[in-house]
Amino acid sequence: MDSIWKPNVTVAALIEREGRFLLVEEETEDGLRFNQPAGHLDHGESLVAACARETLEETAWGFRPTALVGIYLWPRSRPATGTTHGGAGGVFDQTGQTSPSFSERVAGARPDDISYLRFAFSGELGAHEAGRALDTGIQRALWMTPDEIRASVERHRSPLVWQCVSDYLTGRRFPLELVRHYD
Repeated sequence: MDSIWKPNVTVAALIEREGRFLLVEEETEDGLRFNQPAGHLDHGESLVAACARETLEETAWGFRPTALVGIYLWPRSRPATGTTHGGAGGVFDQTGQTSPSFSERVAGARPDDISYLRFAFSGELGAHEAGRALDTGIQRALWMTPDEIRASVERHRSPLVWQCVSDYLTGRRFPLELVRHYD
């Protein structure tokens, strides 16, 4: 029997303050990359709780999700060499769009490719815990304007970074009631 394919479930926080978004600069296999505060869902944890936890761990800022911005499936394909690519050059064009197209990447995905199912939330910024150590691999938390984020697209961890910001800027917000957690 074939094994069942399962994506990695992740959460991300879209936090805007005075026209700037909170991002992290983190170490990846492709070098230093920008990402939203984001991470994997832990066993037994709700998506909303995971987003608040990851934001605190990666930025030392409290966060209370109040809306779902979107749900994104990203098949992170592997080139024939066996290495992976994400935010590295060649994945994005100058407009911030992915190349090849999303549908082409899905159609060409292999069973051993890693896929991510991201739940992106917006919400209220809480208190900053000055002096709190950030997660391993996180170099710093920083505030960037949409123009700065777009200009740095080649340094994004994935195409989801700009897509989530873009969706947020167009006003995409869905009530948290769409996301149910059962204990």
